[in-house]
Formats: sequence, C-alpha cells, structure tokens
Amino acid sequence: MKIIKKAFLLSIVLLIICGIGYPLLMTGLSQLVFPRQAKGSIIEIGGKKVGSEVLGQSFSDARFFKGRPSAVNYNTYTEADTKPDNEGKTAYSGVSSGSQNLAPSNPALAERVQKDMDAFLKANPDIRKDQLPADLLTASGSGLDPHISPKAAQLQIPAIAKATGIGEVQLNKIIDKYTDGKQLGIFGEPRVNVLKANLEIYKILNMR
Repeated sequence: MKIIKKAFLLSIVLLIICGIGYPLLMTGLSQLVFPRQAKGSIIEIGGKKVGSEVLGQSFSDARFFKGRPSAVNYNTYTEADTKPDNEGKTAYSGVSSGSQNLAPSNPALAERVQKDMDAFLKANPDIRKDQLPADLLTASGSGLDPHISPKAAQLQIPAIAKATGIGEVQLNKIIDKYTDGKQLGIFGEPRVNVLKANLEIYKILNMR
C-alpha cells in the first residue's frame, strides 16, 4: 500500500506540475514576451481579422497568388461542402492538418498532381510544364504551409498582371518585400508569404 500511495501521490504532483503549472507558465511567458505570436500572428485590415501569417489559405481569384496544394484544403470549406450528398457523405471533415501520405506509386497521387498541373497551366498559359517548381505540385506535411518559393510566385506574375492591371515590375517588388530568407541564414530556403503578398495586391486594387 505504501508503494501504491507513493506512486499515486507522485502521479498527482506530476499532473499538477506538467499538466497545469508548466502550460500556464509557458502561456504566461509567451503572452508577455511574444504577445502577437502567442495570439496566432493574426493579420488585421481595418479592424477585421483576415488570416494568420503562419497559416496558408486557399485563393481561387485570378488576381491573387496561389499557394501549395493542401490535403485539408487549408481548412477552407463552403456551405455546400457541409451538406451531405446522396450517400450521406460531406466534403467537410472538420478542422485538421496533415498530408495524404500517398506513395509515389499511388495512382491517386498521380491523378491529383496531374489535376493541379492542368489547372495551373490553364491559369498561366505562358508557362511550360517543365518550368513548374515542385512546391506548386506537392502538399506540405501539415497542409497549412503559408509559403511558396520565389520561383513559384514569379511564374504567376504574368497572369496576375493581366488580371489586375498591376505592372510586372511592381508585382516583383511585392514578392521581394514578402520573401523571407533562410532561417539564421543557413536553415531552409527563401520563401514568399502568400497571404501577405495577396493583401498587398488587395490594397493596391482598393486604392484605385
């Protein structure tokens, strides 16, 4: 009984320290030291929350940059997606993250890549298939990646310039403005924040 009592008390103490104390301490410190990041790095325009700079979004408008494919559609759904079909199934699967984890030999992966490739080439007729960078056709592990490579962004410039009337030089400046370099100068690759770039385009369009 003494051993059981000690184990029980130890479990209670560790539960309080690790399950309550530590999370509260970390939450308090993060709110104090990194208040914006702790609240989700939310971007607001005119007092309205439009997204988080660390979470991708789905953009279908021809005037804006497109992000990477997402196995969870960036948790973006329409009202129609929540309605059951004839078999009682819905496209809405709830808020989630992750990838499909399909093997290269899986026909479903080849079909998805071909579909995304055809859609991109249709929207960007001046681009050849062999010019497409891998990140435009591959989903991230989380399905919520907010970034694309500078090359992936630059390939979209002609189509966006045509749809918006914004000059290609100005669009290139937007890409440069929202391109983050390697972390600590050595980790990762340069990347463009799609949401920030698109918000810049939005501001320009609304200033006209």
